[in-house]
Amino acid sequence: MENPTPQHPHETDPDTPERSTIIEIEGFNFYYGQTHALKDINLTVEDNSVTALIGPSGCGKTTLLRCLNRMNDLTEDARIDSGKILINGYNIYDKDVDVIELRKKVGMVFQKSNPFPKSIYDNIAYGLRIQGIRSRSKLNEAVENCLRAAALWDEVKDRLNDNAMMLSGGQQQRLCIARALAVEPEILLMDEPCSALDPVATSKVEELIHSLKEDYTIVIVTHNMQQAARVSDHTAFFYLGRLVEYNVTEAIFMNPKDPQTEAYVSGRFG
Repeated sequence: MENPTPQHPHETDPDTPERSTIIEIEGFNFYYGQTHALKDINLTVEDNSVTALIGPSGCGKTTLLRCLNRMNDLTEDARIDSGKILINGYNIYDKDVDVIELRKKVGMVFQKSNPFPKSIYDNIAYGLRIQGIRSRSKLNEAVENCLRAAALWDEVKDRLNDNAMMLSGGQQQRLCIARALAVEPEILLMDEPCSALDPVATSKVEELIHSLKEDYTIVIVTHNMQQAARVSDHTAFFYLGRLVEYNVTEAIFMNPKDPQTEAYVSGRFG
């Protein structure tokens, strides 16, 4: 397959109310050792929206997701060659950025649910206690609010002291979402959050994503084309480390401008 054509500028429906931009990625080039993983990425993400990153395995979508809260700092030989990522107008790769504070504001939910081997209650309260919150009433309120936000409260309210590892896979993933919400992020990154879940649990997480965008900005990596179409407002298609096309989701799936995008979303490759 030929190299992708240049990425198309982001287009919006004129009937859609304008949202403010919360993430701006400008001329971003990223390497793992000698491997050029992300090539001149330019992308904006709107506040209180869901943006899906799609593309075949190894195309750079998870790498970009991990760059948004500097998780790639933990990877040996990972480096930025050029460009920047702005969140609320601040370059998150500036030398004076507090990475711990950044990760509070930009939470992450991983492909495999990873609850702590603690009680349901302590999973949510953990991050708050690290911040120095000791008031039982404040912790109780936060635990309930986060579990309600994650659509899990009614299922676990009578067993908050049970080990979180006893929950079903879908419940564990929603608990991890609730845990991420506890430290009050602005942005929630989701790396294939439903890939290990059955259809019923997947449906619950998708419903949750819809409700959460009222209060949070969500960026989700998914291999599931139907899921991207269902949950996202905007979709970005990546191939070989390049952003090929970015647009409102309906346009990406119904009227893509790039032939490679059309081939991917129609299932002809990937």
